[in-house]
Amino acid sequence: MRNWLTLMACCTLLILSSGARADIYTEVNDLVQSGQWQPAQALAESRLKTTPTDPQMRLLLSHIQTGQGQTQAAMDTLRALTLSFPELPEPHNNLAALLARANRHEEALLSLQAAIQARPDYALALENMGDLYLALAARAYGQALNLSPQLKRLQTKQANTVQVLKAP
Repeated sequence: MRNWLTLMACCTLLILSSGARADIYTEVNDLVQSGQWQPAQALAESRLKTTPTDPQMRLLLSHIQTGQGQTQAAMDTLRALTLSFPELPEPHNNLAALLARANRHEEALLSLQAAIQARPDYALALENMGDLYLALAARAYGQALNLSPQLKRLQTKQANTVQVLKAP
């Protein structure tokens, strides 16, 4: 789930390509990029008062909430967005990223599966699924090593898995 910034960059491109409505999104995104979380949130929430179903602004709001350390609020925003727009893969993927960070791997896997079902060619969600499977493998190898610490093959498998997870 190390691709949160990449995802937000892609989200920004999607937002900026929306034509006349781009001004508000550009302004919110500029505030986010400069770390001005409070004004960005105020502007996003103001927009959502007039257009509460706006999926792009709701996605940006979840990013703002995450940036402010409001992980549960971001998860709630993304869950609501996935219910309103199940066909959009980005909210599912972003929710999976937050769930994985919270070590809620099984829930994250379900969210990634929903993202991929919504868009089978969504490379970022596929990459995140691979990362999630690696994290699950590392956890399983660690548990096996606790039970049988002398097994070299488990030591090697866990070391290799952890090394891949650390790769940029």
